[in-house]
Amino acid sequence: MKEYGIIMAGGGGTRFWPLSRKALPKQFLNLTGKDILVNETFDRLSGAVEKENIFVVTDALYAEKTLEMMEGRVSKEHILEEPAARNTAACIGYAAMEILKKYGDGVLCIVPSDHYIREEALYARTLRQGMDLAKEKDWLVTIGITPDYPAAGYGYIKSGGEEKAGSAVICRTVEEFVEKPSEAVAEAYLREGGYFWNSGIFIWRASVILRAFEKLLPDIYECLTVIGDATGSGREKQILREVYPRIPKLSIDYGIMERADNVVMLEGTFGWNDVGSLDAIALLHQKDAGGNVGVGKHILLDTEGTICYAKNKLIAAAGVKNLIIVEAGDAVLVCPKEKAQEVKKLVEQLKKDGKEEYL
Repeated sequence: MKEYGIIMAGGGGTRFWPLSRKALPKQFLNLTGKDILVNETFDRLSGAVEKENIFVVTDALYAEKTLEMMEGRVSKEHILEEPAARNTAACIGYAAMEILKKYGDGVLCIVPSDHYIREEALYARTLRQGMDLAKEKDWLVTIGITPDYPAAGYGYIKSGGEEKAGSAVICRTVEEFVEKPSEAVAEAYLREGGYFWNSGIFIWRASVILRAFEKLLPDIYECLTVIGDATGSGREKQILREVYPRIPKLSIDYGIMERADNVVMLEGTFGWNDVGSLDAIALLHQKDAGGNVGVGKHILLDTEGTICYAKNKLIAAAGVKNLIIVEAGDAVLVCPKEKAQEVKKLVEQLKKDGKEEYL
């Protein structure tokens, strides 16, 4: 059975404003100094899946940009264009249906485009173990990350007892998916044990996840079936444009993972971060003696625990602590590090105020 990689690269990355904009969303940012996020994801994923079997799902607005920015890594035929942003359930269902109809059943290894992974060899080995599990049983496999601090910004997975598959890979049953908790609750999870960060990485056969859609999300499954039935008819793109925007906006976690009875979890210990907000920049670069991270032109005096990211201008900071300061073209952001998740609210306010030129 063939193995396929699916990179989800359709998000707008509003928590990374002003670095992330409509014209250049987060997946196209080079935050590590090595390469843009989607390219790093592709190269990492190719350690577990053949390069020619990797697909990218993205907004139709970014299809050409994706082809250009990925520099020959992926063919145009392997860029799946979403006519509208409908969240991860639609994205994953569309990819599964596309592969099933065009190539037959296969194992899908689904990863977001914006993760940071410290130990890439261990990451690839874990993904291969997950694919072995998915081949052997009708399981929905997810990766739970062993937490090393009480992160309130992540969702959690509560694991159950251990199970062994035929390959002797140890996986855990899943009792519950938990939304982002308060810091106090996250601390309790860490003390109690048995809780893992929800990585948003999924592995399963195309046929297995589509059966889950049929059972748990029949309205979405009906739309996916209409799209799939148009494959090879010459009307596939037209049907996709007509039907896809009617799919309800729903995450795969809420729609399927929290409700399915065949979910198992592999433990991930490969040094993971979801790079979900600007404070994650601190994990991607070396800190100075004051615990500061500076990218671009900057000068810091009597400053501690601060992130400075300058695209064009000089950032100068004196006597401040635990701030995020980002300069990107026509906008400057300043906020406490603990408020990094709230940058999305600033973007929403800019929309309300009609300041679209800054987005």
